[in-house]
Amino acid sequence: MRVAPVAALFAALTMMSTGVFAATTAKGDPAKGKEIVDKVCAACHGADGNSVVPANPRLAGQHPEYIYKQLTEFKTQKRKNPVMLGMASQLSDDDMHNVAAYFSSQKPKDGGASDKVLIAAGEKIYRGGIAAKNVPACMACHGPSGAGMPVQYPRMAGQHSAYIITELNLFRSGDRTNGPAMNDISARLSDQEIKSVAEYIQSLH
Repeated sequence: MRVAPVAALFAALTMMSTGVFAATTAKGDPAKGKEIVDKVCAACHGADGNSVVPANPRLAGQHPEYIYKQLTEFKTQKRKNPVMLGMASQLSDDDMHNVAAYFSSQKPKDGGASDKVLIAAGEKIYRGGIAAKNVPACMACHGPSGAGMPVQYPRMAGQHSAYIITELNLFRSGDRTNGPAMNDISARLSDQEIKSVAEYIQSLH
């Protein structure tokens, strides 16, 4: 039986989910995490994880497994970012679990978005994909409301559109390689499609 291109790609993404998220059974201490956040993370990500700087991601309400995975990959340089390398290098494994536990326990605020044309175009991609380019719907992994799937895919709702655009471009160029499925998907998107889906994601709450 022949599998349709989009269905085949979605099946591949499902099989590759372990490359997107690294499951961890350890649980952090939010109180200890707050102490670290106040000293190390708050300047860029906000004391409660609701960053007001578009270039810095919102971490409030993010799945702890995802935060922990990203911190470990910044520390090992699997995900390259000079600023985050310096920050993550200071943290022990327990520290990273604690920071992840704190940020995940915080209440995310609405991101808001203003460009109705971009939002409408982005919604079509997010919910329906682009069949002509074999691009699956974003919600297949990140959920209809952008809540993601714990231990599999990150929460996206309300994330800064500028940050999403930057990361999709890094995936597309191959400069970010810690999410193989996203390298494949972003390579199929135009600049305008990336901008549209980013604006829609920022509008989700």
